[in-house]
Amino acid sequence: MSSRFFRAISDSESDSSEEEELLSDEEQTQVKSSTKKGGDSDEDSDEDEDEDSDEDSDEGDAPASSAPRKPMSRFMRDADDSDSESEEEAPKVIKSAKDKRLDEFHASVHSIENAQRIDDWITISKEFDMLLRLCDRQRTLNEVIPPAYIKCMASLETFLAESLANKEATKKMKAPNAKAMNGMKSKVKKIVKENETAIQQYREDPAGYEAKVQEAQTTTAMPEVPQLKPKAAATAPVVAPSVEAEDSADFQTVGPGGKAVMTSEALFKGLTAVLEARGRKSTDRNEQISTLTKLYEGAQTPYQRIRVLLTLVAARFDYSTSANTYMPVDMWKQAREELNTLLRVLFENLAYLVLEETDDYDDEVERKPNENGEGAFVPIRGSVVSFIDRLEDEFTKSLQNIDPHATEYVERLCDEKLLYQTIVFGQSYFETVLAQPLPEKMAHTVAEPLRRCVMRRLELIYSKQDVIIDALETSTREALPDLPASRIVPPFDSSRSDGAMQLVHALCVYLYERIDDASERQRTRAILCHVYHHALHADYHVARDRFLMSHLQESIHMADAETQILYNRVLVQLGLCAFRVGLVRECHTALQEILATGRFKELLAQGVSKGTMYNSVSTEQEKFDRQRQLPFHMHINLELLECVYLVSSMLLEVPNMAYAGSDLELRKKVISRPFRRMLDYTDRLVFSGPPENTRDHIMQASKALQSGEWKRCVELIQSIKIWKLLPQKDAILEVFARHIQQEGLRTYLFNFVSYYDALSLTHLATMFELPVSTVRSIISRMIWNDELPASIDPIHNVVVFRRTELNRVQQLSLALAERANGMLEQNEWLLDAKTDDHTRPGQHGSGDRQGGAAGDADDRRDGRRKGGRGGRGGGRVPLQSHVLSQKA
Repeated sequence: MSSRFFRAISDSESDSSEEEELLSDEEQTQVKSSTKKGGDSDEDSDEDEDEDSDEDSDEGDAPASSAPRKPMSRFMRDADDSDSESEEEAPKVIKSAKDKRLDEFHASVHSIENAQRIDDWITISKEFDMLLRLCDRQRTLNEVIPPAYIKCMASLETFLAESLANKEATKKMKAPNAKAMNGMKSKVKKIVKENETAIQQYREDPAGYEAKVQEAQTTTAMPEVPQLKPKAAATAPVVAPSVEAEDSADFQTVGPGGKAVMTSEALFKGLTAVLEARGRKSTDRNEQISTLTKLYEGAQTPYQRIRVLLTLVAARFDYSTSANTYMPVDMWKQAREELNTLLRVLFENLAYLVLEETDDYDDEVERKPNENGEGAFVPIRGSVVSFIDRLEDEFTKSLQNIDPHATEYVERLCDEKLLYQTIVFGQSYFETVLAQPLPEKMAHTVAEPLRRCVMRRLELIYSKQDVIIDALETSTREALPDLPASRIVPPFDSSRSDGAMQLVHALCVYLYERIDDASERQRTRAILCHVYHHALHADYHVARDRFLMSHLQESIHMADAETQILYNRVLVQLGLCAFRVGLVRECHTALQEILATGRFKELLAQGVSKGTMYNSVSTEQEKFDRQRQLPFHMHINLELLECVYLVSSMLLEVPNMAYAGSDLELRKKVISRPFRRMLDYTDRLVFSGPPENTRDHIMQASKALQSGEWKRCVELIQSIKIWKLLPQKDAILEVFARHIQQEGLRTYLFNFVSYYDALSLTHLATMFELPVSTVRSIISRMIWNDELPASIDPIHNVVVFRRTELNRVQQLSLALAERANGMLEQNEWLLDAKTDDHTRPGQHGSGDRQGGAAGDADDRRDGRRKGGRGGRGGGRVPLQSHVLSQKA
């Protein structure tokens, strides 16, 4: 018995390569003759057939006296070894890989011919694309393209013309079929134009065409017909030829000076080759840029220059493919110069419009306005504003990856004025285009790029000081003196103090005008930029009103990450603005939400979250966070931010703690938990030395304020070095010194009122160095808010304190009333829970009974506090409502 494994070894000699070892004619004749006798298998038979033959030989069904076996040939087996099924199988012919490729080619052509008979344009389109891929493969392997390709193209062109001429049948077509037919127009037109000579030769002699091609192949001459336009090579794009592609191969067009001039057809073919090679892994991008540079040198018409520049700028940006690396600075500057050149060409030829959405047109034909079926405006497929966006993105990415403490960062930051000039140039171009009498569809297409340019310009200047904006505008006017006057922004006057404010206002108002879903993100960011700029100029009330009227705090959680980061920056800047104008409570309210979380670095995009032992950050999320980081020059100083927050918390929390005293219920009312934790930690320290950092200064100042040493508190606060970052710091510190004096007076009264029966207003004014009128105003406000049980004697100019000592029965009665009230509230809450109403009494005012119960409870609690504090004060009215609404 011959095992199938040993037989496989002997057969592997013919299985090694179909392309390298082919059968001779004598062996093929022998295989065919043996197949007619009954043989049905060769070395390509599968393992299942081998197993069947082995099992038949092992079963012993054949008699022992059967004829002796003949020696098995290498390519066939004897007819006696085959079963009855092998006699019915068709003979197998061994083909080379080259013949198989040709069969695949002819099968695709046959499928197109069959689809033409039933008007199946979907199949025609698919098989046509397959045919083009097969042609590419033939060229890659240096094999000839069969004449059937030219025959198929000629018949397909004729069939397409007949189908388009039959309007009635076209109208009755189904939508997918009609769409596929329309898509075949440009494809067939392009291929027919590339092979125009070969198709013409075929139509002159259809019968003898194939014989001529075969004759040319046998004489080893290059076949004239199947020569197609060479595709872009796998490694580098093909430089556009400077000779004619047809019969004039020996001649060149010579321009002035005897230099060869690149023809329009050669330029477009070279440009197409570069576009087809773009995006491939093995494409040499430097070679592509070099090729496009040569093409631009040979461009003669505005249309050609625009087409080459659009491709050249895109190739520059393709140089950097990784999201973690930035574009080289030299490459970035070259891309910017070429983009400016493109804008300049478009300015000089306003009839050519670069639009993102255009109708299909032939890429290899010269186009001019009002010629060859073109209208007054010639649309070209592309996007100028996308280049501007990418230019700024690459600039930001470079700043993210450069060390901010090195001189390289400052040198790179100087290129910001160049970027600003390009953005203004683009905005001016789109404004000029919109000023023309464009069709409605084109006008709508141009309006969106203009808004994107305005948005980029606004985002570049909203966070800058007026001096920097003045410098940017001055350099732009010097670099682009011929720009037409803008209809969006007024002429910039650097002599005016509010010139930068007027510029930002004009840009924001233009973005406010359009109200639709597509521009909602731009409007949101414009509002936030506007509020940030007002806050930067200490216009707190204007900034606050714009912020609250936008109602962004209700929907900001649904915005994208970049917009939420901008929202957090605006909120923080509002807090700093409130601090600069002396509004302590408003400052704390604005900063509370961001700084109380402890993750303000991540929320402001000035640091990456490291994660905790309970919540780890994925690698993908960390990569996205790093891409969102703001450049260093746009950071808000976090030490200054923390200092402002802690100082405002000190001025609110220290009097609140003094007012609460030893009352556990009042001590639960915490205004700033981070400040309370730091203060408790400081109190637990056994030894505290001189202050070394900002936190130490503020904690020791808080302890001095608690004991009434307001001068020591002012001295510690003013000695903090971070205040030098604030503009006009002396005036700001003077305002906060008065705040410390006033809060020190309130804290002193809360802490030591129990030791006095009356206090002279003059004595208090001398102690805290305040005017008597200010002291009288502070005490009157405390009395009005029920914080101080006292009255002012206007005759003697003293404040008289009242005390009410409760006896034992009154104290027990108050305790009983408090417990009864708690039991009542608990029962009402359980009753509401059973009736599927989870609203607690008195929270939302859902009914008269609940509101009355809550009101009674509050009255009883206030009465108990008034009587139970031993003359130190009565019930406390809640603090004033927040000026700024919290984020949703």
